[in-house]
Amino acid sequence: MSQAQAQSAATGGRFNWFSGVFTPSILTVLGVVMYLLLGKTTGQVGLGMMLIIVLVTHLITGSTALSVSSIATNRTVRTGGAYFMISRSLGPSVGSAVGIPLFLAQALSVTFYVVGFAEAMHQLTPGIPIVIIGTITNLVVLALAYWNAELAIKAQYFVMAAIGLSLLSFFSGTSGDFPAAIEWFNSDGESFVTVFAIFFPAATGIMAGVSLSGDLRNPRRDIPKGIMLVVATSLTVYIAFPIWLSLNLSNDELINNLDAVFLISSVPALIYVGVFGATLSSAIGSILSAPRTLQALATDGHAPRFFARGYGRDNEPRMGTLLTFVLAQVGVMVGSLEAIAPVLTMFFLATYGAINLASGLETWAANPSFRPTFKVPAPVSLLAAAAVSYT
Repeated sequence: MSQAQAQSAATGGRFNWFSGVFTPSILTVLGVVMYLLLGKTTGQVGLGMMLIIVLVTHLITGSTALSVSSIATNRTVRTGGAYFMISRSLGPSVGSAVGIPLFLAQALSVTFYVVGFAEAMHQLTPGIPIVIIGTITNLVVLALAYWNAELAIKAQYFVMAAIGLSLLSFFSGTSGDFPAAIEWFNSDGESFVTVFAIFFPAATGIMAGVSLSGDLRNPRRDIPKGIMLVVATSLTVYIAFPIWLSLNLSNDELINNLDAVFLISSVPALIYVGVFGATLSSAIGSILSAPRTLQALATDGHAPRFFARGYGRDNEPRMGTLLTFVLAQVGVMVGSLEAIAPVLTMFFLATYGAINLASGLETWAANPSFRPTFKVPAPVSLLAAAAVSYT
């Protein structure tokens, strides 16, 4: 049996780099922030500052992707994704300190995407309260994740096609009344920190596929290939999107018109399809990720043991899925997109900082047990960790 086959047998091996890393990650990245928040945030700071925020965000996520790839190619990666990597590199105490907030962030991500879906649906059905729409949506997401995770992953291929069509509709349309000039900065708008905190959850999706590490055929190959392609795709879209927004609408129009993306689109109905597909798939990706992090924590003794139990031939963490649903539902009852986003940013920045620190210290110390095939210079990871802590 080859090394890849042996690892596949050990990890479950249902998904490859495209189905298990790139697809769930890119569908989480190109989601609620892009469709529902990017227009307003671009207007609040101006195109120039928005592009700076996009670049800073992707410098952090790009460096983190490099560090994740380095750690993933050093050892066999099992269930638990980022938590597993950190705990095996910096020790169980550091791993649990990061793993618990990571689980909570992933559970809160379900709320973020479910509320995003509910707010978009509420525009079409204003008579139904957002809480009711969100609750029904959360139950549907739970059902998919609880009974058939593989079906949930396969359904995301249709969502990817829907997002592709919505992007084509957006970039092929115009507002019909171009502003006289691009407004690069808005001195009367929100601060860099405020808008960064709202935008950053768009980039947290890069970890969605990493969290399915225990279900990959060959994590040491699939994680680097999938996650680096996600970062490149995300950077391209998030540079182009605000540019097209600012070419079509002024800052004031972007702030005051929450339907800017629909207004510009050549076929607005396709934007709804993209929004619904992206938010649902992102919620599904998060409700698949969070229980697996909790399962790994429980296996190591850092969470109640019954969460470590797996069900069925694919070792599904159903108890963790139920807990994730409950936590997400609490958020649905009380949350809003702009209130949830900064909390998500805080949790995920802590995780990214720990991942970069783990990779940087292992490389810098020349640990003989740290011999990744995907090598990243120590200064890259350590500077990224410092940037995260400063941010």
